[in-house]
Amino acid sequence: MRRRDERARLPLRKSLLGRLLTVSALVASCSVAATAWLAVQTTSGAIRQEQGQNLSADAEIYNTLLGYAATHPGWEGVDGTVRKLAGKSQRRIVLTTQDKRPLFDSADDANGTSEGSSAAPLPPQASAVVDPLSVDTVLVPDTASAGADRVDPRAVGPFLLPAQERTLLRKASADSAECLGTAGIAADIVESPSGRSRVQFVSSETDRSMETKCLASYASGPTPTEKKALRALNQLTDACLKRQGRTGVKLNLDLSWDRGFGTGGTDTGISAELPTTGLTKEEADAQQRAAEQKAVEEKAALARATKERGTDDGRLPPAHSSKHDRAIAACVGSARREQLTSYVAAPALLFIDSTDAAAGVPGFDLSPANTARIAGVTALVLALTVGASVIAGARLVRPLHALTGAAQRMRDGMDSAPVPVGSDNEIGRLAAAFNDMAAHRARLEEQRKVMVSDVAHELRTPLSNIRGWLEAAQDGLAEPDPAFVSSLHEEAVQLQHIVNDLQDLGAADVGALRLHLEPVRVDDLLGQVAAAHQGLAETAGVTLAVSATPPDAPRPPLLDADPVRLRQAMSNLVSNAVRHTPSGGLVTLHSYVTGSGDEVAVEVSDTGSGIPADDVPHVFDRFWRAEKSRNRSTGGSGLGLAIVLKLAEAHGGTASVVSTEGQGSVFTLWLPVTRDEAASTEPGPGEPPGQP
Repeated sequence: MRRRDERARLPLRKSLLGRLLTVSALVASCSVAATAWLAVQTTSGAIRQEQGQNLSADAEIYNTLLGYAATHPGWEGVDGTVRKLAGKSQRRIVLTTQDKRPLFDSADDANGTSEGSSAAPLPPQASAVVDPLSVDTVLVPDTASAGADRVDPRAVGPFLLPAQERTLLRKASADSAECLGTAGIAADIVESPSGRSRVQFVSSETDRSMETKCLASYASGPTPTEKKALRALNQLTDACLKRQGRTGVKLNLDLSWDRGFGTGGTDTGISAELPTTGLTKEEADAQQRAAEQKAVEEKAALARATKERGTDDGRLPPAHSSKHDRAIAACVGSARREQLTSYVAAPALLFIDSTDAAAGVPGFDLSPANTARIAGVTALVLALTVGASVIAGARLVRPLHALTGAAQRMRDGMDSAPVPVGSDNEIGRLAAAFNDMAAHRARLEEQRKVMVSDVAHELRTPLSNIRGWLEAAQDGLAEPDPAFVSSLHEEAVQLQHIVNDLQDLGAADVGALRLHLEPVRVDDLLGQVAAAHQGLAETAGVTLAVSATPPDAPRPPLLDADPVRLRQAMSNLVSNAVRHTPSGGLVTLHSYVTGSGDEVAVEVSDTGSGIPADDVPHVFDRFWRAEKSRNRSTGGSGLGLAIVLKLAEAHGGTASVVSTEGQGSVFTLWLPVTRDEAASTEPGPGEPPGQP
């Protein structure tokens, strides 16, 4: 039976396809990861930059409008400021009341008509609330300037000084700065939003005695405007404290109050009047002493009041508790907002939105740093891709180069060394198949050379005999009698036999062996072959018999075969068996159906000399003979068994041999049976088994 050498398919993880897919997936993953990382980094940086720019622009808009509200009692006239801010930021700015009634929209033209974008709805959430009495510390650049009560420092209200008082205060501050400069202390003059000038030291490390002397010589106490405003604020604070059942306090110009400790908590010169022009140094000293005396008297009066409210157990009076201080601070804050309400604009909602023109402008440009980063990541991914491709390509091309070199050496007729076989993948299997092909080709080449030599030998013998006899007849050394003619005829028949065998083998090799198929009964064919060779067997002293089919075994079915070609194959086997069986031996013909029922086996067994085990694989080779001397008396041309194999293969079957040296051989033809032919072996109703 035929055997097929089929190797299992490689698993994907070991195959060349799997490795290429792995490399491609690795390169793609690196590319995607690098691209994602680069996109995230660039986009995040751009978003942070955009957010920073928007926050800075929003803070500037908010701070500007907050300053306008702190210095104006209403929003009338804010249009110029809003248009300027909108033009600078390229954004739409809308101010509304707290119930979202429009106050001003930067999208409206100068005539108050809409340009089209103002018809767009406002954002659902306001960007901020513009209220100078409650500052948004997130949007104010300097949160400390708003103070603890979150009142914008630019909202001064009744504390705004007239020009005359500003001039006098600036002159006093200038004199103090000049005095400090003479003493080597650097100082600048700064002006608060209310218009009050004060001295600000450049360095904190100063001469305290000279500092106090210069500031005391040109003291500047509250102006009449500030006194009036401070008195009104103090009254509002006291009213708030009185509603809580607490005593009133005296506020200083910086809105602090005296808690009854130390020197009263007032700044130097807080009780002094405005200086007049033309005072002598003696008059200034007298004025300073009067101010100090007044401060001492105020401290004594406060101490007496504290003693009257004090307790016998030594605890602080309630007026000096932290809770009382918090109440005072809350009342000062509420009183200040109440005082400033009529001087500042009402709270307004601020909406900041992108305009149509700004919406189409990219939020950021590709900076040189981002360009360099993109170029670097691209170069890295390209280098990784090239490196992986080079490594994978080198591992793939190296065995292919070896195969190419071996194939070229074979083309040039040189012996090729086996190609190294690597791992068990497609390339490794290709190398193994190439080595097998090279070995098979070498065997075929060797067989071709042997066959040419054998053909020449087989043809030389009869031709030499014919030539010898003809030359003898030509020279008159031999008479052309019947024996002479019979000898020449025998040699010619031998030549014809060899030529016919070669022609049959050639036709079988190219698939041109013609078969005339018809139903054939194998056991009948065996009887015909046995009868044809009975005379040859008797001459050799060999018994030739056909083994009968057992009664319980199915009769071999009809085969769709060429009876002439099958008889030729069986005749070759029988003549070969008779030739190698000694006198007194037995040659038996037998046919049967295999256990699977899909093949018919035809056996020709003998009790001859057998075949050595080393020669069994070569018995079907062309011109192969067990007797190497190629003596005509001990063997034929060496083509008979090769023809048997080719004829069996032409019928879709094969041939095999089992031999034991010294005991005999069994040659078997395996012929396939079609399903229709197999069905014919089933006995019909009323028929004995095995009858068609």
